Amino acid sequence: MSPKTLLPLGFSLLLLLQGAASSNYGAALTKSLLYFEAQRSGKLPPNQRVLWRGDSALQDGNDAGVDLVGGYYDAGDNVKFGFPHAFTVTLLSWGVIEYGQQLAAKKELGHAMEAIKWGTDYFIKAHTQPNVLYGQVGDGDADHACWERPEDMTTPRTSYKIDGQHPGSDLAGETAAAFAAASMAFSKSDPSYSSQLLSHGKQLFDFAKTHQGLYQNSIPQAKFYASSGFEIQDELVWAAAWLYRATNDQTYVNYLGSANTGGTRSEFSWDDKYTGAQVLVAKFIMEGRLPSTDNWVNYKSHAEQFICNTVQKGYNNVKMTRGGALWWLSWNNVQYTTSALLLTISYADWLNAARSNLNCPNGQVSPDQLIAFARLQVDYILGRNPRGMSYMLGYGARFPQQLHHRGSSIVSIKKDKRLVTCTGGYTEWFNRQAPNPNIVYGAIAGGPDQYDNYNDSRPNYEQAESATVNTAPFVGVLARLA
Repeated sequence: MSPKTLLPLGFSLLLLLQGAASSNYGAALTKSLLYFEAQRSGKLPPNQRVLWRGDSALQDGNDAGVDLVGGYYDAGDNVKFGFPHAFTVTLLSWGVIEYGQQLAAKKELGHAMEAIKWGTDYFIKAHTQPNVLYGQVGDGDADHACWERPEDMTTPRTSYKIDGQHPGSDLAGETAAAFAAASMAFSKSDPSYSSQLLSHGKQLFDFAKTHQGLYQNSIPQAKFYASSGFEIQDELVWAAAWLYRATNDQTYVNYLGSANTGGTRSEFSWDDKYTGAQVLVAKFIMEGRLPSTDNWVNYKSHAEQFICNTVQKGYNNVKMTRGGALWWLSWNNVQYTTSALLLTISYADWLNAARSNLNCPNGQVSPDQLIAFARLQVDYILGRNPRGMSYMLGYGARFPQQLHHRGSSIVSIKKDKRLVTCTGGYTEWFNRQAPNPNIVYGAIAGGPDQYDNYNDSRPNYEQAESATVNTAPFVGVLARLA
């Protein structure tokens, strides 16, 4: 069975017409890591490579008497949302753990580690006490009412937290996962820092278990990234899986063994981590760290069903466009693709190490075929699609010109220091029918619709906005393919 049998006929014909040449994954990898420098908040370092950006939000945390300077802006706005921020760091760390050698071979490991550390340094500041975590800086409503550069924004920089009286199991659990995964990424290069990260991760997991509740009930302003619910335990299971991987501590096995295994999920995203946890447990089983019995086999079965559905060999396959793109939702569809691809290629490599194949309802799939499927999805994102457009900015000859991104769409403060006002930004820059003056290299736009169409228009936030959760898993994927 050739890898093309995993694809719809329309896409197979498209590949024949376009030829067999692959994308330049190394160049895309370099750009993907540049993207995180464009999203930085705070005091920029001397080695900053994205030079149109400047220092921003240097007073964050002052309202609470805490230093919350740093971290990342989540997408095209100027708010620091802790929930997707933590997922971003977890997936960046996963890429380094799995593909650190490949990153080093492309001379990008240092940049990947810097991207992780920019996030974890901020989380350390935000985790001020064992049961206190600052989960957001900035108000989404106020921010979205204005179109301003981060360097001279005038919107409120209010700090929001969870604590023992105002819990957020989901936010605490995801941040615990980020700390645990990052601790593994730094375990060899900086053992002391790794230990510090792991300590924070353990504390936050305990906090998440003992003080349960939806974080948006404690931080109503987090409604733009509201969690679907801690009751299904996905962030706690996800955190436990990463903490077990990092520590080999039976405490986390006990939690995983008694938890809801989640069933077969329809997505892997900032809001639903179950599939990620299931894939990690499946890895533990393949390595002999957990038995292939009882509840454990359910984790593995659910993980494999998700991957089977992704590669079109399952009971409930992910939809695909006629042009061959995986299709989940109209709003920022690409985020679900890049995260699913990181799971798929990681699992392919683990299967290969175990000298095994994936047994799907509609046929057996080899590790090579899983990688081939992932490669074609990556190629689609990078321009081998019906529109001939790369959805990664700065890659290829044709890519989106009007990214829904405040800093990108407004002249750099280094070129023009005149204040861009709240409404003036909309009048002068948002409504401007011209390419953005600053290219956010490595940003991945939300992508085409289910018919492979893309409207390159700044107001079109569903398709034209990038986010850190889009690019974070893509770093590991690109490193594997480069």
